[in-house]
Amino acid sequence: MARNSEGVREDPIKQIDVHTDTRDILAHARRDADARKFEDYLIVDVDSHHTETASWHEIIEYIEDPVVRANAIEYQSIRTGSPPYGLSGDLGLKYQGVGGRIPHNDNRLEKVDETDVHRDVVLTRRAIESFGFDYMVVFPTPMLFLGTHPQPEMEVLLGTAYNRWLAERLLPGDDRIKSFWYLPFNNPEACLRTIEEFSDVKGGVGFTITSARYKPVHHNYYMKVYRALEERGMPVCFHAGYYWQDSSMAQINRFIGMHALGFVLCNLVHMTNWVLNGLPERFPKLQTIWIESGLAWIPFLMQRLDHEYLMRTSEAPLLKRLPSEYMREMYYTSQPLEDNHRKALELTFEMINAETQLLYSSDWPHWDFDPPSAIFDLPFLSEQAKKNILGENARRLLRLDEG
Repeated sequence: MARNSEGVREDPIKQIDVHTDTRDILAHARRDADARKFEDYLIVDVDSHHTETASWHEIIEYIEDPVVRANAIEYQSIRTGSPPYGLSGDLGLKYQGVGGRIPHNDNRLEKVDETDVHRDVVLTRRAIESFGFDYMVVFPTPMLFLGTHPQPEMEVLLGTAYNRWLAERLLPGDDRIKSFWYLPFNNPEACLRTIEEFSDVKGGVGFTITSARYKPVHHNYYMKVYRALEERGMPVCFHAGYYWQDSSMAQINRFIGMHALGFVLCNLVHMTNWVLNGLPERFPKLQTIWIESGLAWIPFLMQRLDHEYLMRTSEAPLLKRLPSEYMREMYYTSQPLEDNHRKALELTFEMINAETQLLYSSDWPHWDFDPPSAIFDLPFLSEQAKKNILGENARRLLRLDEG
């Protein structure tokens, strides 16, 4: 099988399976990028993923607790199936691959010959070059469930191990690859230690809280965490995830229903607490990003909170403005872009001040990923708005010019 100098396959691909090269899966995206002259734009993908469990045998070597580390290594040597040691969640519910019709979502076994960098670096590079990105921010995948682990200490141990693996094995491989450091939010003191350790480590652009969890973000024991982030000028993001075992979600018997609501519900709850408890007033310089919930929920929450607040302002005494005004100053990632009702989408962009607050994201390699053309082709956006959303907003927020 021959490829040209840019790695593009010369003969057409006939079938995609778990062994298919990323560049072949994204052949249409590559043509999109060339046709639209994306090389003239700065494009930053603020939310993509790697499957960190493929490197779990490496990550567990960074576990601080010697007993847990030994257990993890032993389990890894004899285990069959999922999940790997220490993780919990919905890993056994393999609906996202649509019964094998989207195989790359379930596993990525493509051949990698390069040995000078980590395998994940190679896979990420292939996606960067196929989409036409300048930077790609990667997040873990199964670890998005870690906030619901029945043993809170496991979030600290595994989150810290992942961060150290990321800092040593992945991020140094290519300056175009960035990430948000995992915050073990179940333990505020561990969060402070994480911020202290990783704030200045190259490749990190902020800190992430996995949203599938039940800790109230407004509790007083988190105030030192937010202050530490604000003092360092580091944004915090809430990365959504579904959790079918949630008592509300457990009533839903279709994956599409749970997927539609699950990714929204967690961020909707955290955003409500964040705003009504006055955190934007208490930490005015702390930038927040809400990731992978789409956009349709934001106008709903703006309207509901404004409506309730105006009738009972005494219940949110720290607020000096309408809840929607604070939300309009926060940042949101675009994926999944709900573009089925174009007029509603246009109004949503207006309500969230998308030209300065929206960040393009692909969510690659997940089954519902969005290429940059999802933003570029919107007819109601000005040229400057497209440039801002595709990359300039992220450049400013994540301080990408600083390296």
